[in-house]
Amino acid sequence: MSPVYEGAAAPLTRLRHSEVNIWKDPDAAAFVRSVADGNETVPTVTVAGETMVNPSRSRLFEAVREHAPHLMPGAGRSTGT
Repeated sequence: MSPVYEGAAAPLTRLRHSEVNIWKDPDAAAFVRSVADGNETVPTVTVAGETMVNPSRSRLFEAVREHAPHLMPGAGRSTGT
């Protein structure tokens, strides 16, 4: 999963992620503006090359399940069956 730009939604705390403060990182701010119609909208999240501006919780988890299921909470744990 690519950087999560500062201000990310609470669901991300359950996923492995990295945060970037776009107000301290000019390159990150430029990236966010490039995908958010010139705005510095947070959160802006990239999962496996798919960038989402202020995604809903369900959209975010849908993208992770689709592109990076190994990052989902509990992934790789034995089910005991």
